[in-house]
Amino acid sequence: MLNNKLIAASLTAVMALGAVVPVMDVNAASVKVASKKSQKSKQKALYTYAKKMMKQNKDGVNGKAKIFSKSAYPTTGAAAGYSDFLLGLKKQGYKFTKANKKLIKKNLVINSKSDPATLATAIIGLQAVGLNPTKYKPAGAKKNMNLVNKLYKESMTKQTVNVQSQALVAVSSNKTFKKPSKAKFSKNSLSLKIAKNKQSNNGWSYNNTVASVDSDTTAAAVNAMMLGKSKNKTVKKAEVAGRNYLKKNIYKSGAFGFTYAGKENPNANSTAEGILALSTTKTSFKFVNKKAIKKGQTATPLKAMFSYVKADGSIKDAYSMVLAYGQVSVAASAAHNGVYTKKLVYSFK
Repeated sequence: MLNNKLIAASLTAVMALGAVVPVMDVNAASVKVASKKSQKSKQKALYTYAKKMMKQNKDGVNGKAKIFSKSAYPTTGAAAGYSDFLLGLKKQGYKFTKANKKLIKKNLVINSKSDPATLATAIIGLQAVGLNPTKYKPAGAKKNMNLVNKLYKESMTKQTVNVQSQALVAVSSNKTFKKPSKAKFSKNSLSLKIAKNKQSNNGWSYNNTVASVDSDTTAAAVNAMMLGKSKNKTVKKAEVAGRNYLKKNIYKSGAFGFTYAGKENPNANSTAEGILALSTTKTSFKFVNKKAIKKGQTATPLKAMFSYVKADGSIKDAYSMVLAYGQVSVAASAAHNGVYTKKLVYSFK
């Protein structure tokens, strides 16, 4: 899911290394699309690689890095992006074994001090493997915890847009989740809070400044608001504005990314986030793998995203395969083999 992956995919990348205009309806005849055959081949390679990672509990990029480990990740028990990694496997048909579930439950760190980002990520990750986050017994605990209730009782006022988006996705991911009494927010109020953090160029940033607006944070905000299903006019306008920002800022290659020191940095992670946001409406879905958005665009976002997938299933330039596989596989699921679906990718029931 969204988790620290959003910060990792945009903020960390930036640290390591205009106004909305009408979207031009261009002739898509020359734009390269991801064929059914290539999609199947790329997804098979991704899945094979990820299954190996799950079996070995190791990140594919760094053989020593584990996916689940209390010692390696003392505050969470898992690598950044683990929830999307698990959800991606689920979407590709993986059946989690008892050993898998035991590994996850043994290592995840969830307690009374867990912050909103940790709770939100766990809610998605646990559902992906078939565990109930409203009746979850963390390792070493004597009683079950309702992670959804705990998240609802966390204040969102001083959280970043990324964390607010994570929280909204988590509480909106299952229609059986109920808002408890004394909740600090509702899906509608949190959607509105996110909408009001939109910057003057119609995008969102990790630190709420227009100078730091990026495609990852914008896409995450759009996806979260769409999942929240608010009917508030401000929210609805913000959703449209966010998609328009992405359409305006797609690279001619069809990829999304970030610009640092005047240099474009397209990447698989950002492109995946863009696909997730474009997949939220039937109107914008066609831009995922059917039509060009910009004049001169050479490939669709789906084609661009899969161009980063190597023959062995690893992802080019990824510094974390947990993060990269998770985002790319979830985005591929949102693309839904070219058929639009109203059920968004983070919806479980």
